[in-house]
Amino acid sequence: MDRQDQLILKALQRDSTAAIADLASRLGLSTSACHRRIKQLEADGLIAGYRAQLDPTRLGLKLEAFVEITLTSQSREAMDRFEEAVAGFDDILECHLMSGSADYILRVAAHDLEQFDTIHRNCLARLPGVSAMRSSFAIRTIKRWGGYPV
Repeated sequence: MDRQDQLILKALQRDSTAAIADLASRLGLSTSACHRRIKQLEADGLIAGYRAQLDPTRLGLKLEAFVEITLTSQSREAMDRFEEAVAGFDDILECHLMSGSADYILRVAAHDLEQFDTIHRNCLARLPGVSAMRSSFAIRTIKRWGGYPV
């Protein structure tokens, strides 16, 4: 990956809807060269896909929770069961296997505390092998994730 590829990745993380011709012009490339580079970055797996970045507050999701999970066992079977269950719940936005005191950290968004309670009862409480769960609520987002440094 050279400097041009890095610039392409930075630009696409900011706005993946830009026309290739506009992107090429900004980077001093021909349209065909820019297109070829993007296709190669996709083929190499550096670009894993394209998504719309939605505004959670406009969707009414005013509450964001980070839930620390500790399992009763760290056996492969227990972790596989937990991870398979997590994958089945759309209300769990992210799940990260962690080092430190918690085994996993989950990110959940809800309209309000009442909806979080429903998610807690119908989703989080049904996750297998959980010995402890601790929820922390974001008061305000200072910096939203905007892409990886390239």
